[in-house]
Order: sequence, then C-alpha cells, then structure tokens
Amino acid sequence: MATMNTKPAKKSARGRAQDRAKVAGGQKHEVAYEAKKTGASASEVKRAVKTVGNSRKKVERALDK
Repeated sequence: MATMNTKPAKKSARGRAQDRAKVAGGQKHEVAYEAKKTGASASEVKRAVKTVGNSRKKVERALDK
C-alpha cells in the first residue's frame, strides 16, 4: 500500500511576483482594481489587455495615453 504525501505544496515568492506583474483580463476583481488605479473604465482595461497583452506595465502605459 502506497502512502500519500500530505504536506501542502510549497509557495514560492517568485510565483507571486510573476502573478502580480500580470493583469488577468477575465477576472472582474483584477479589471476593477486596474480600472480604479488608472482611472479608466473596465472595458478600456479589457481592451488594453487584448491589445498589448497581460503585462501590468504595458497595460498601464496603454491606459495612460
């Protein structure tokens, strides 16, 4: 009989940092946060994500124009 490993998966700081560097255009809370932060509408944020990709820096630059 095999034993199962019951330890929780390790979380790395690198994974969190990479996640924060991206905007998930399909998640309402991410879009709302970015819209509030930049003063843009949610539809403008979604359009920027589709146009320039999901990099937070690129999205913010696109919305500043």
